[in-house]
Amino acid sequence: MTNQKAAADKGFFALACSRAVVISSLKVALVVGSILVLINHWPALVELSLSRNSALQVVLTYIVPYCVSTYSSVRSLQRHATMPLK
Repeated sequence: MTNQKAAADKGFFALACSRAVVISSLKVALVVGSILVLINHWPALVELSLSRNSALQVVLTYIVPYCVSTYSSVRSLQRHATMPLK
């Protein structure tokens, strides 16, 4: 079975949980999330004074790019799988 056929046969969540998508999304979340955490929470990080609310915001700052990257990857795989071969 070709990769295109395999991607076409899998559902959204199966593709989202695939090793390649998870690893790619984790890398994106680590880079983008870290940049955003530094931008948004630098003073609190330097002073080591993150509140519970800020800590939750930091977690969400990593989750959002992970979700966006996963969604984009899966949709791209699905679109590529349904494209006719030339």
